[in-house]
Amino acid sequence: MEQTGNTLHRQTGCRFVEPPLYDVVMHNDDVTTMDFVVGILKGIFRKGEAEAEAIMLKVHHEGSAVCGTYYKDIARSKADLATETARANGFPLKLSIQKTT
Repeated sequence: MEQTGNTLHRQTGCRFVEPPLYDVVMHNDDVTTMDFVVGILKGIFRKGEAEAEAIMLKVHHEGSAVCGTYYKDIARSKADLATETARANGFPLKLSIQKTT
């Protein structure tokens, strides 16, 4: 142990390891409206209007896009909330989570 002023510091040899991050990916379908997708992106993923529209268009044109990157529990919660919201509104919107590389 090392004493600095009135504080003792113990050297344990332990290191904090940052938990991995996960992307929430939104997938295109032929039923969910563009306006609904923008609303999900703004409401659940806290995107501004322009960014939400850009992500929606990427999903529409490329088949999928990342909505956000979070720790696993938060990513799963956001994906689940978006899916539940879509189902409650009659849309088959699909989201998945993928570990970032």
